[in-house]
Amino acid sequence: MNDELFQDLPPNVARVLTDFCAAARQAFGDELRAIVLYGSAAEARLRPTSDVNLLLVLSRFEQANAAQLREPLRLGQAAIKLTVMFLLETEIAAAAEAFAVKFADILQRRRVLYGADPFASLAIPRAAELVRIKQTLLNLTLRWREAFVARGLREEQLAAVVAEAAGPLRACAAALLALEGTPAVSPKAALEQVVASLRRADAEEGTTLLARMTQARQERLLPSGVAGSTLLQLIELAQAMHARAAALS
Repeated sequence: MNDELFQDLPPNVARVLTDFCAAARQAFGDELRAIVLYGSAAEARLRPTSDVNLLLVLSRFEQANAAQLREPLRLGQAAIKLTVMFLLETEIAAAAEAFAVKFADILQRRRVLYGADPFASLAIPRAAELVRIKQTLLNLTLRWREAFVARGLREEQLAAVVAEAAGPLRACAAALLALEGTPAVSPKAALEQVVASLRRADAEEGTTLLARMTQARQERLLPSGVAGSTLLQLIELAQAMHARAAALS
């Protein structure tokens, strides 16, 4: 495996990925078609709280082969928050349609570590992507309302909800802008563009909202008294993005 694929990653991440990829190749042999790194790690933009996301494309998923990866995966989860998706090559098109926002992000941010690029010719249906964007945003809205009510007196818990909001909101923003014909350079930049366009009347409030999301991700805490209002602003943002996606349908 080419060491250059890992040279811009933190040494511990590069080491764990190298070991896991070797274990995967040994475990699955010819049934392993590709190993794809995706998300922030593929961009070399990992934060201390980031997951490291891998996708293994297989011809078959056999019990004996998969069992050999239990310990390498457990070690990877503990060391670098490694997550692994095991996807059959015959499932790629169906998975891309069912999880259109996720796979749109993979198309934009991926690094093939082994094998041929399984997504080189993948095209996600526009209708499926719109449906999934709206489903994701509506689901976030409903979950966040429940969190606001159930955890409203626990600011540290609300801050954790705010921290976890960045990933799905950024992915939805990137997919939304791409469908509108103005793709952003990254999911983070996409969310910044969407927030700026939706909050023209109060640009400072939008900037503050993004800053609080970043702080929550980095520190898992927010200043006293702001977690609840920040979550309510995120709910408003998700609703506005949902309406914008619905207008494209």
